[in-house]
Amino acid sequence: MLDITQVEADIYNLILNPNTREWERTQFEEAKENSARMPTKQAIEKLEVNLRPLALRDNLTPDVMDFYLRITGESASARAYDYSKHKITSTLYQERAIFAGGCFWCMVEPFETKPGVLSVLSGYTGGETKEPNYDQVSGGYTGHVEAVEIIFDTRQIKYEELLEIYWQISDPTDAFGQFQDRGKQYRSILFVVNEQQRRLAEKSKEQLIQSKRYSQPIVTEIRQAKTFWPAENHHQQFYQKQPQRYKKIKHSHQLYLFFQRCK
Repeated sequence: MLDITQVEADIYNLILNPNTREWERTQFEEAKENSARMPTKQAIEKLEVNLRPLALRDNLTPDVMDFYLRITGESASARAYDYSKHKITSTLYQERAIFAGGCFWCMVEPFETKPGVLSVLSGYTGGETKEPNYDQVSGGYTGHVEAVEIIFDTRQIKYEELLEIYWQISDPTDAFGQFQDRGKQYRSILFVVNEQQRRLAEKSKEQLIQSKRYSQPIVTEIRQAKTFWPAENHHQQFYQKQPQRYKKIKHSHQLYLFFQRCK
């Protein structure tokens, strides 16, 4: 059952949210005005109809998309990610790894499901803009790329193993994006947090080059890690929230990489 009081609070917060687009904000302000002269439930239904065309194309801002999923009964797809759990609790046995390889939707599951990986967070890094939002990054205005930050237990899984997974799920020959996602914000980069990671990353990249797995040059960059900015809730653990859609995207990526390696 829809919690009208909570929906009203959400509408108010989204009006104030700086990441809400102006058109979206107009819809929320209109819904707030409508609720003063018609039953609130009816005002929410009208708001849902107005948001629906963009929601069906997943073209609402992340927080608004989560709101839409909640009012349409898809709360599981909008469940809150616990950001507080993504942290290193032991500097002796835990380490960070940051990989950029296209849309972060498909970069979480291959790592998060491996023993020894404690947490995977989708986010933005590599640029200069502080606290960027999805619209800014996807528009190419920040210098950031979409990436994942992995916290792993070095007693159970090594950085080298994470690198091997990375090479399997990304296209290291594409300097202008990954798969269907085009632009510098989707390019392939290994962000290293220390010199040991840099040495291992360079060695792994050279081994890939020598393997002749790809006929095209390997263009994946290796760069020093910068501030990692968490992405909005809507983008966290996409493979769990939208399993059917994720499977289709993953399958298309696998087919692409298969044919890419066969060239």
